[in-house]
Amino acid sequence: MSGLLVESTEHLSNPLDVLEQIVIANDWTFERRSDGEMAAEAPGQWCNYTLFFSWAPEISAMHFSCAFEAKVPEGRRAPLFELLARANEKLWIGHFGLESEEGTPVFRHSVLLRGASGASAESLEDMVDIALTECERFFPAFQFVLWGGKAPTEALDAAMLDCVGEA
Repeated sequence: MSGLLVESTEHLSNPLDVLEQIVIANDWTFERRSDGEMAAEAPGQWCNYTLFFSWAPEISAMHFSCAFEAKVPEGRRAPLFELLARANEKLWIGHFGLESEEGTPVFRHSVLLRGASGASAESLEDMVDIALTECERFFPAFQFVLWGGKAPTEALDAAMLDCVGEA
């Protein structure tokens, strides 16, 4: 990587302003904590998801997380970590982790916006949609491991079963 650093004089717009409009349009509950932070709650098929957005203008990056409504018991953390690793192999964007303080599964993703005049509403909608879609897709596997006592590979196989045809 080259050592070329160019300081941009253009002011990058705050993507949280756009995200706030997206959240309002979806009629989700939210709290704009500051110019750099916003939290929201989005309903899902399996549970409600807590969304957290953090904007760092000094590095032109936005961090996003989507947490499950599920607390991981200490005794189930080892199989959950294996499930996280296996689930992450199937993702193109973002990754799953375990939030250490709360002990809840979380989907995380960061977006670098250096050199862009701002994040488009479409790209931010896609970011949120991808997170919610992946959380919904993998939620059953998390439940199978945490509460069903299933092995991570067995849980993923069951959760990733694609139905064909119509009933």
